[in-house]
Amino acid sequence: MTELRGVGIGLGVAQGPVARMAEPLPAPKDAPSERSVDEESSRVREAVAAVARELEERGNTAGGAARDVLEAQAMMAEDPTLEAEVDTRLQAGKTGEWAVYDAFASFREQLTALGGYLGERAADLDDVAQRVIARLRGVAAPGIPDPGHPFVLVATDLAPADTALLDLDKVLALITTEGGPTSHTAILAREKSIVAVVGAAHAASLTEGETVIVDAAANLVVTSPSDDELARALTRAADRAAAASAPITPGALADGTAVPLLANLGKPGGASEAVELGAEGVGLFRTEFLFLSSSSAPTVEEQRTAYTELLAAFPGKKVVVRVLDAGADKPLPFLNDAHEENPALGLRGLRALRASEDILREQLTALAEADAATRRSPEGPADLWVMAPMVSTVEETEYFVSLAKDYGLKTAGVMVEVPSSALLADRIFRHADFASIGTNDLTQYTLAADRLLGSVASFQDPWHPAVLRLVREVGAAGAASGKPVGICGEAAADPLLAVVLVGLGATTLSMAPTALADVRATLLTHTLDDARRIAEAALAADGAATAREAATAAASSQKAAEQ
Repeated sequence: MTELRGVGIGLGVAQGPVARMAEPLPAPKDAPSERSVDEESSRVREAVAAVARELEERGNTAGGAARDVLEAQAMMAEDPTLEAEVDTRLQAGKTGEWAVYDAFASFREQLTALGGYLGERAADLDDVAQRVIARLRGVAAPGIPDPGHPFVLVATDLAPADTALLDLDKVLALITTEGGPTSHTAILAREKSIVAVVGAAHAASLTEGETVIVDAAANLVVTSPSDDELARALTRAADRAAAASAPITPGALADGTAVPLLANLGKPGGASEAVELGAEGVGLFRTEFLFLSSSSAPTVEEQRTAYTELLAAFPGKKVVVRVLDAGADKPLPFLNDAHEENPALGLRGLRALRASEDILREQLTALAEADAATRRSPEGPADLWVMAPMVSTVEETEYFVSLAKDYGLKTAGVMVEVPSSALLADRIFRHADFASIGTNDLTQYTLAADRLLGSVASFQDPWHPAVLRLVREVGAAGAASGKPVGICGEAAADPLLAVVLVGLGATTLSMAPTALADVRATLLTHTLDDARRIAEAALAADGAATAREAATAAASSQKAAEQ
């Protein structure tokens, strides 16, 4: 038996034979084309259009977050700038395959250098290029294997187009050699409730057909397992399935301490599923979907309609709406599409909204009107809270809270995503009604590691004690001021880390709806004192990996003592 370490997504465990993703197509040769420029140009345009339509179809079939990603990929495939880059190479007499390969590679380098949202899109270019080249060659694009039986999928990482349509009757679990807890693959694994271990570097040694156990709860992959180990894994999987089907109860610790479990949502259409899975409200509603696919800002009426739909789905429940989080890293022609050398540190979030205050005022107007429209609900109105993204100063806090209340929005707060706001949390709470910690960005800025850049993915781990210390600062400030502190980053979806976050002072946790069951079950096994002891163990570590190990050991020793 051998254990391969990685980062588990959720608490699941699965077993089965390995099937590996096919290797990428070999790069085309830089050789003169035997076709005319017009012939090559026609071939490329047809291939690009076909791939774009295929991506859109996959997105429509998959729905959810996958649809948004695939629609963005389809738009990227037909980007006019990229088309011009391809045409330049075709005019020089190159083959369509090489023109696509070289143009996409060049464009990818440009986007990677920009970082941020565009850096994330750059990673998707490889998949689009592979699909276009495969179509030009008349061969199947590399994708999910089909060995004819259920399998454990092993890959370097997965492209959005592949994860979108995974056959969950065949894919028993995922193992990737790259990526971290906030990678695209990890996020979609949570959304689809797939057992996964990501960032298991040594999984590259796994061979086709060998049986493995994928133990997300223990953050490991077991190779050559014994019959006893396989039997224990089956029992654990059955116990977890039974727990998932148990009646849904409000989030709480073993001693009865309430920890409301909320949902992260990107569109009103996700509300019904969140409610079915036990969400007690919404901890983060991202409003970007109204803005990112438009060439102009949505009208107040368009926004009001969407917000009213959302609020109506949660009568009597808390709904936290984040105003537009965009700017240079998510360029919008009507907000800010100016080039910046380092967009992650540029005009984004509230900074961008202050530079175009009319957009912020229209959004607050629409939210206030939606709030008023749902107050006549017979089941009781939703409890609307609004918050500003990327707040880094006390002055920004005072500005946003004051403006929100001018529009009649009674509960206004801020997101804590940069160290400055965490360190000044006591002063921020003099103005804000609440704070919500975005652990993805907080980790990025604390560790100086772009969360969308694969080369520094190992630094993007919210278990790092530096990040946990900042969470503790905010938790302590919230407790001292008697104001709530929520967590709405991916960290809240990690069951053991959720316990640590509560131990550090978090009063609510918000996550992808499919993560709610695991987090709810884990919280019920620990008291508040337990959570604080486990958190202290993690804080005493020197790094993310050792913090996770220390917390695991502390939780295990507590369970052993109870037995």
